[in-house]
Amino acid sequence: MLTAPLSAASSVRTMRLDMSLLRILAVLFLPAAWCQSGGSSKLGVVVEAKNITLPAGTKAVLPCHSPRMVWTRDALKDRQRVVHWDVMRSSPEYSVERVMDMSPGGRQRVYNGYNKGRISIPDSAFNDGNFSLVIDNVVTNDKGVYTCNLHHHYCQIHQSIQIQLNVTKSARKERRYWDGEKTVFVVLLGSSVVLPCVNRRPLWREGLQEDQQQVAHWDFQAPGVRPDRADRLVDLYASGERRDYGPLFAQSKMSVEEDAFTLGDFSLSISDLKPVDKGLYSCHLHHHYCGMYERRIFRLTVGPPLPAAPTATATRSFQNDVPEPRTEESESPRVVTVILPEHRGYFLQHLGYFLATFLLLAFIVVAVIVLTRRRKKRGLEYELRGSDRGSRISRDEMSLECTELKACNQAPLNSDYKNNLLKERDMAKECNNDFEGKMWK
Repeated sequence: MLTAPLSAASSVRTMRLDMSLLRILAVLFLPAAWCQSGGSSKLGVVVEAKNITLPAGTKAVLPCHSPRMVWTRDALKDRQRVVHWDVMRSSPEYSVERVMDMSPGGRQRVYNGYNKGRISIPDSAFNDGNFSLVIDNVVTNDKGVYTCNLHHHYCQIHQSIQIQLNVTKSARKERRYWDGEKTVFVVLLGSSVVLPCVNRRPLWREGLQEDQQQVAHWDFQAPGVRPDRADRLVDLYASGERRDYGPLFAQSKMSVEEDAFTLGDFSLSISDLKPVDKGLYSCHLHHHYCGMYERRIFRLTVGPPLPAAPTATATRSFQNDVPEPRTEESESPRVVTVILPEHRGYFLQHLGYFLATFLLLAFIVVAVIVLTRRRKKRGLEYELRGSDRGSRISRDEMSLECTELKACNQAPLNSDYKNNLLKERDMAKECNNDFEGKMWK
């Protein structure tokens, strides 16, 4: 009676084991294992990718627009970098107060008349990156949490540094420590203190002109050529410098607008398309000063040329003899936006999908075969157990019958009679003798 529940429990365990194995294999053999390496970060961020198919002999315009302010020249770029100090006091109520601010194109501006001549920032802050706040003759009202805010509106970058200032009357309590979130300065009343805010990155300094930091260039990758073997077509700089590579630009076959950085339009125009022009074109936009890099990719395919329009003389000759043939309108070029594979691991990714699917199917088939075999073995074991039980029961019955027969046949047979006639004769004789005895009596 216990064999059925045990078999059911064992089957449930095997099914759970098989499901867990399937999950493990699915995790191990997912195509993510064959994902591309981190080379994409080195190549920049792909913001657009298109497939473009045009007939031969036409003109192609590969659009590359960036209307963001970072790609336009700003005459007031000195006003784009700003540093300002704020203080948050806890008494009488929590309030934030602007202490001072400064930009490369303007003077230091102090917001409280009491702090004029007492609070300052080094004049060379935007040259050496030292924006520390200097406080002379510290008073009790100066305590609070100070925040140094660095803003670069042109590059849309913001940074903040917090420092807590406490004031004490005992020189033994002066110290500096880290409370887990910010640096805490405990200074003596009436002394001077420098709250550090240093950033040596070139972004906050006057080191280089931004005109030389903004660069746009086009690359061409022919079919079958590796990305690192792509040909450079043109380099454009915000300063107006331009460098053409190869004979295509020299022949005026390809062109980019002269005021590209003013309008933010870096589109590439290709005239008189030919089959040799098909391939991968990429527009790269760099801003080294702000640390930005964008890329746009276009796969250009050149189709058959458009059919030539029939001449007037040919139509007149056909009007008398043969009916005018039907002319079909040529379809306009279709532009389909897709994401193109830009890594060497594209083939490995598809191979990974195929191998993962194949291995999963193979494992499922093997699991089904193993389960069916186990079930068949269990059925045979159950039948053998039933047959054993039946044979035992028949043997017990036969032994009982044999014992009964033996008990019945255990009566003593002391007669030496050869047949029933002799037995009956003797019995008759005994009966006669008994009768005669009784009669004599």
